[in-house]
Amino acid sequence: MSHRRIILECGTGNDLYGEDYTKAACRAVQDALHHSSLQLFRTLGLDRDAMRVTITIGVQRPDAVDRDTVASEVPYGQASVEVRRGGLDVPDADTGAPTVIATAAVAASVDLPDGRYTLPAPAPVP
Repeated sequence: MSHRRIILECGTGNDLYGEDYTKAACRAVQDALHHSSLQLFRTLGLDRDAMRVTITIGVQRPDAVDRDTVASEVPYGQASVEVRRGGLDVPDADTGAPTVIATAAVAASVDLPDGRYTLPAPAPVP
C-alpha cells in the first residue's frame, strides 16, 4: 500500500475587525472544505477516518495562529497544520487596523492498495 494524495482544496477566510489570525485561518479551512465532497470514500469503500489531512495556512503573522484550533475544523481523519507567512493584512484607512485575510490549502491522503484505483495509460496520439 502507498499513501497518496486524493484531495487538494484551497480556500480564503478573513477577520474584518478583530485582527484574529486564527479566526481567519479557520474560515479559510471551512471555505476549502465547502468545495470538497467526501463521497468518494463511500463509493470506493475507503475509511474516511483513516485519511491524513495536511493543512497549510498563509497569514502575515504565522505565530498568531492556534494550530490546534485550526486542526479542529476538519471533521474526519488526522489533521496537521503548518502555518507560513502569506495571506494579506489590508489596513483600514480610517483606523489603521488591518483586515486579516488568510489562505488555506487542505490536502487529504490515504493508503491505497498498490495497483488499485489507477488510471490506464493514455492511448497513443495518432
